[in-house]
Amino acid sequence: MLRFVACLVTLVPLAFGSRLTAAEKPPNIVLIVADDLGCFELGCYGQTKIKTPNIDKLAAGGMKFTRFYSGCPVCAPSRCALMTGKHMGHATVRNNVQFKKGEEGQFPIRTEDMTVTELLKEKGYTTGAMGKWGLGMFDTTGSPMKHGFDLFYGYNCQGHAHSHYPTHIYRNDKRIDLKDNDGKTGKQYTQDLFEAESLDFIEKNKAKAFFLYLPFTVPHVALQVPEDSLAEYKGKLGDDPPYDGKKLGYLPHETPRAAYAAMVTRMDRSVGRIIEKLKTAGLEKNTLVLFTSDNGPTMPSGGAGVDNGFDSAGKLRGRKGSVYEGGIRVPLIAYMPSTIKAGSTFDAPCYFPDILPTLCEFAGAKTPDNIDGISFRPVLVGFAKQRTHDFLYWEFPGYGGQQAVISGEWKAVRQNLAKGVVKTELYNLAKDVSEKEDVSAQNADVVARLEKLMKDQHTPNPNFPLQAIDAKK
Repeated sequence: MLRFVACLVTLVPLAFGSRLTAAEKPPNIVLIVADDLGCFELGCYGQTKIKTPNIDKLAAGGMKFTRFYSGCPVCAPSRCALMTGKHMGHATVRNNVQFKKGEEGQFPIRTEDMTVTELLKEKGYTTGAMGKWGLGMFDTTGSPMKHGFDLFYGYNCQGHAHSHYPTHIYRNDKRIDLKDNDGKTGKQYTQDLFEAESLDFIEKNKAKAFFLYLPFTVPHVALQVPEDSLAEYKGKLGDDPPYDGKKLGYLPHETPRAAYAAMVTRMDRSVGRIIEKLKTAGLEKNTLVLFTSDNGPTMPSGGAGVDNGFDSAGKLRGRKGSVYEGGIRVPLIAYMPSTIKAGSTFDAPCYFPDILPTLCEFAGAKTPDNIDGISFRPVLVGFAKQRTHDFLYWEFPGYGGQQAVISGEWKAVRQNLAKGVVKTELYNLAKDVSEKEDVSAQNADVVARLEKLMKDQHTPNPNFPLQAIDAKK
């Protein structure tokens, strides 16, 4: 049984969107995940300073989700939710934790953690990933090669991915030295390498059904970008004070806002080239493209307090690392010409656990019973009814220990659980999307209901304890 109660949203049925028949070739799937990108850093979500013309075209030609959420407010656990379809109360990985001190690699997912890649692989898909994995080094149970990927190219470890000019990356489990790079500067910019590898993957597998997972590493710091991209913004964004990077252990940059904007635009260029490749290969109409981000935006520029100069989180409270809206609300754009209605939007809350069942349904693969996601394929293809969540749940033992649950217009938040504090805040998102006014005192019945959801959805994980809550279990 699925771990949620679902309701129905009535949609206008479209002429296209019938279910896959046994004789039809299943669609190709391209899943692009930016790193630390706020949805309000895209033109199609209202950004005016950073240029993202290719991603904006995807939104214009497809569907934009206005209330889509990541699996967690930081990298590794969010990707765990994405790959396994489980929210943080049931997931194996719930925080960014180095697995072996002094070595590359994060805490691994388990052998029994079935990923969306494995499920698609069982249906005959050829599978490839270019970018950052973060769910277990190659000698652990979390290796991408043990979870369905025919090809992995990039960074396994998120710490390693803090340079876009690294001294090495990996092809499958084999180290590739990048001799033109010193870790700070160089000639081999990994975003460009991922783009080239992606185009090659599409060309080599255009006659097959393929799943191409692109967990890009930009615009996560370090602030590094080739000069040709930097020139587009340098001196054109007003005050742009230098960023020394020392406080968080990152590299400095003389013009951080220009660098950040240039990183996003260079990634957008990669997206455009991938779509163009699908077109020239005759694959565009039979390829589902999803574009999203792993969590909310960070504050990379360092020159303007909590604001990097681009209003990255809009009106939302919090940034990366926070279960407030700014830390977990992310973009989602779905594009598939002749299947997804151009210029459409979807406003009901969805999140990362929903991607696994959605892709399985497109591929005709069996969806596991023990997940927390709901397929949103019906809304993409125009079916008359779309199930939606009765609630969405998050927990995060990092940044002081946090919990959050959304149910209808209500959102409950807990902070400082690592310190033993169990105080529930309550916000009415329909009236207060910025989460400024805690109305818990006026709505005791709602608080009690959401607190019960928090209790019921949390399964203790000894590797990632939620101290104040686990002590009461």
